[in-house]
Amino acid sequence: MNQAIHYVNQSHVNQGQINQNGTALGTSIPAQAVTIAIGDTLEKTELLTSLGQACDFPSYFSHNWDSAWDCLTDSEAIHLRLDLTDVKRINTEDFNVFKSIIEDAFREFGKPQLWVIVPSEDEAYALET
Repeated sequence: MNQAIHYVNQSHVNQGQINQNGTALGTSIPAQAVTIAIGDTLEKTELLTSLGQACDFPSYFSHNWDSAWDCLTDSEAIHLRLDLTDVKRINTEDFNVFKSIIEDAFREFGKPQLWVIVPSEDEAYALET
């Protein structure tokens, strides 16, 4: 795969739906993907803390974007998984910076790749109403 970020609909993961190549979409997320645990709010502090814990960042990780990039590119983590299905609020600026870090690291080092699991359309509609 030649892209850093992949979006997977939750219904494809849960129901094992099939893509055009005849493989289950849920299995496109590598089994060794490290899960970044997020609560009901995605924002910088929680995202950096969860990323550091998931990827076992060293003690000198200083919980800022630059340090996250440095530690991430030094990390053994090649595949990351971020499940947004239970997230109620996303700080889009923080999420966009995080995605930029992933894309930049992937461009420079060929890793990591991030799989973002998004709510199915029915669930996303229910959250909006």
